[in-house]
Amino acid sequence: MEFLETIRDFTETGGQVLLVIGFLIFVMWLLILERVLYTFIGHRQFKKECIAQWNARSDKSSWYAEQIRQKVISQLTMRFSQSIPVIQALVALCPLLGLMGTVTGMIEVFDSMAMLGSGNARAMASGVSKATIPTMAGMVGALSGVFASTWLARKAKVEKTHIEDVISLDHEG
Repeated sequence: MEFLETIRDFTETGGQVLLVIGFLIFVMWLLILERVLYTFIGHRQFKKECIAQWNARSDKSSWYAEQIRQKVISQLTMRFSQSIPVIQALVALCPLLGLMGTVTGMIEVFDSMAMLGSGNARAMASGVSKATIPTMAGMVGALSGVFASTWLARKAKVEKTHIEDVISLDHEG
């Protein structure tokens, strides 16, 4: 219960944009965790099936066999990097939403200055916190997602190279 009150207080301090940023980060990390689980669990099995299917072929040197090889490599690559572009888009959206929170917070600062004058520090502090907290939240979400999405993209590239090597070795032999 206390945890929910802390989240509510933090959201009130940073404004409604924090809810959107929080939801965005939650979805981004769900996709990242799904890709990590697929990397370590599901992909190995699918890769073994594709390699076994390729090894079961008698014809590995014709033009048609090369097209099937390219199809297998493409299927593995597409399946491995399925959500990575969405994750990268969510990473890019985090700081943009943080900037939107900055703008809305500064608008509140200017409104309080217009209504109460520039001498009311308490009213200005509320708007300044609504301006800085969403920016911080957006940057933290983006930084955490950048590391994960970079790792996933690099892993997908390495995996594509690996499968090309495995199938081409069989192709040449």
